[in-house]
Amino acid sequence: QVQLVESGGGLVQAGDSLRLACAASGRTFSSYTMAWFRQTPGKDREFVAAISWNNVTYYVDSVRGRFTISRDNAEATVYLQMNSLKPEDTAVYYCAARGRQTGISRYQNAYDYWGQGTQVTVSS
Repeated sequence: QVQLVESGGGLVQAGDSLRLACAASGRTFSSYTMAWFRQTPGKDREFVAAISWNNVTYYVDSVRGRFTISRDNAEATVYLQMNSLKPEDTAVYYCAARGRQTGISRYQNAYDYWGQGTQVTVSS
C-alpha cells in the first residue's frame, strides 16, 4: 500500500511560479511511475505530467515548457515545478502512483494510488 500526500498549492498571480510536492510512504517508491493530474469543477480529471521509474517524463501539451516533473527517490517525493502560471491552470492537483516498473500512462484508470489533492488558484 502506498499513501500519497500533496503540498505546495496556493493562490498566485498569472506569471508566478509554484512547486507542488507529493510525499509517498513505502519503501518501493523508486519502482513506481508517478503522475500529476488536475481537475476543475464539472470536468474530468486531466493528465498533466508523469515520470517513470526510470526517469522518462511526459507532459500534456498545454503545460510542456512551463511545468517540470521530477523525483527524489531518497526522499520518496515527486515534484511539479510550475512556471509562468495561467488562470487556466487553476484546479485541484492530484498526485498518483502506478505499478512497479510500469510505463507512463495518461489515463487515470491506470494509476493505483491517489493523494487527496491540493488547490492551485491563479488569478489574472
